[in-house]
Amino acid sequence: MDTVVLATFWFSSVAIFPLWIMMWFFPKHANTKKIVGDLRFSMLPLAISYAILLTPNILNVLITLGSKMPTPEIVIDLFSDEQMIILAWLHFLVMDTFAGRYVWLRMVEKDKPIYHSMPVLFLCMMVAPIGLALGVLTTTSNGEYKLD
Repeated sequence: MDTVVLATFWFSSVAIFPLWIMMWFFPKHANTKKIVGDLRFSMLPLAISYAILLTPNILNVLITLGSKMPTPEIVIDLFSDEQMIILAWLHFLVMDTFAGRYVWLRMVEKDKPIYHSMPVLFLCMMVAPIGLALGVLTTTSNGEYKLD
């Protein structure tokens, strides 16, 4: 496997752990607010890592997914390449962390205790759509969600 592919994989996979540990165990700490609360520290490194691997593959992605309606066969063919599998993994990491950060911000704003926030944030990391939905539901009052 290419050195750039391995580097982006390991950098992103390791870089997310301090963010998640801070959100899980120290959600209201000043350093968590300083690091996770700042997009330059929490999301930019992951997005740059993703962009590094996306750049040589962007035409393939855009042409494959933009030229016709994606089918299971097209998606399987696109992700049959090792680089594209790692790119998808980086996509998961970036988006899961972004969703988790959003939920963490809402939990802190609503002053939710750690025994509420930690399990929901864990779900954000492992199964982001479920964690995000649960995070929004647990931080919404009266069952109404209003766009801020």
